[in-house]
Amino acid sequence: MTEPLNGFTGFGRRDPGFVSASQAMRQAETEARMARSDPSSTARLAHEARAANAQALSQATADLGRVGGAWGAPASQTGVLRFTRGGAGGATAFDPDKLALIPPVERRWSWVEIDLNAIRHNATAVKRRLAPGTRLMAVVKADAYGHGAVQCAKTALNSGAEYLGVATVEEAIELREALINAPILILAEPPATAIPLLLGYKVMPTVYSAEFAIQYAEAADALGLRAPFHLKVNTGMNRIGVRHDQVVPFMHQVGFHRALELVGTFTHFATADCAETLDFQIQVKRFIEAVNALRAGGIDPGIIHAANSAAAIRYPDVQFDMVRLGIGLYGFHPCPETFPLIELRPAMSVKARITDARLVPMSEGVSYGLHYRSPGSVKICTLPIGYADGLRRGLSGRVEFLMGEHRVRQVGNICMDQCMFEVDLRTYGTRTRIDPQVGDEVVIVGAVGDAVVTIDEMCDLLDTIPHEVAIGFGCSRLPRVYV
Repeated sequence: MTEPLNGFTGFGRRDPGFVSASQAMRQAETEARMARSDPSSTARLAHEARAANAQALSQATADLGRVGGAWGAPASQTGVLRFTRGGAGGATAFDPDKLALIPPVERRWSWVEIDLNAIRHNATAVKRRLAPGTRLMAVVKADAYGHGAVQCAKTALNSGAEYLGVATVEEAIELREALINAPILILAEPPATAIPLLLGYKVMPTVYSAEFAIQYAEAADALGLRAPFHLKVNTGMNRIGVRHDQVVPFMHQVGFHRALELVGTFTHFATADCAETLDFQIQVKRFIEAVNALRAGGIDPGIIHAANSAAAIRYPDVQFDMVRLGIGLYGFHPCPETFPLIELRPAMSVKARITDARLVPMSEGVSYGLHYRSPGSVKICTLPIGYADGLRRGLSGRVEFLMGEHRVRQVGNICMDQCMFEVDLRTYGTRTRIDPQVGDEVVIVGAVGDAVVTIDEMCDLLDTIPHEVAIGFGCSRLPRVYV
């Protein structure tokens, strides 16, 4: 009998070795229609379906011939994942639970390492600089600046932090679902549509609009709950907040509601990390006047906080009741002035393994645009990390990596998923010759012995701040490993 042809390819139709999702859905819909039109047939269809499944399972087991090996599924699971025919017409089965055991760093040879001991050291170092009774808020927004919010939050809380700060409702929910019970403050006012989430997850919002405050209070009161919040005061940054000379009228406008509870009052400094201090001092003066005005009006401002990492380290006079430790928690100095004041340890390292190593003849180019040309006697090595992983394209040809304690120069344009570096194979003077091979580890950010390559170096080249570069590495496709 002639085999029917496939209308798209003209080739004979063949059994693929599995039932496709679309075929299974069509079959289920057909059986459901039959069952609805003839109820008495339901039991018969169920019996036939069970018999067909049993026969298919038996056939699959027979076709396999052997099942198991490193990633094979046991016979009882051969229907879980059946990908392709193998051997003499036999199906190959894979156990998804065993496949999941392959660690992320072995699926792609590039990763981010986070040193939780460094997080602990930085939190403790700042905590020691605070006056007795002054609280520490760990700011873990943007997935803890790319370092992993849940792990960093737990480490900071175990190192003396008492509060957590985030930017979004989703960030707060992630912490709550990780069973973190510390007070969480959203550092901006969320949309009113998120109010049920705030109340359900016990998350405090920042408040600076009367409309949101009343809706928040009404929703809480309807459930017999309190509506705790922190009041944001705009002292000169002019981004968000109630203007510093309007805080008392604002609180009179909303403070009548019995459910509202003012837990804290805060501001944010625009220039605490700048050498010039005039604007900083103006903001400090305005904030103190606003807090005093609240007290004079019979309003308890609650927890008073203003200092970010730079201010917490540089200016003890503005620590107030709590400081907010953001970039400093992850080991980055917020400004040059803090280097002599405190020792901070970077927690993030970025590493990769060589996926290709080749000799490139003299004058031949490398990567898009061929802007780099081989000088000869060099080996060009490829790493599976690119600008989609946070290694910014603007660093092309401008940065160095570490092989052991040897610095190697990145060459050619950094690609979306890969980049290349050059190793000089010539031997001269006292220079040690290295010969990299596929699988060798390379440090993109971090230290090996006394040699170090830092995110700060990249920031200088890109004219940006560590926050941006660290978040780029941490919130990308790179798996994160805690050490």
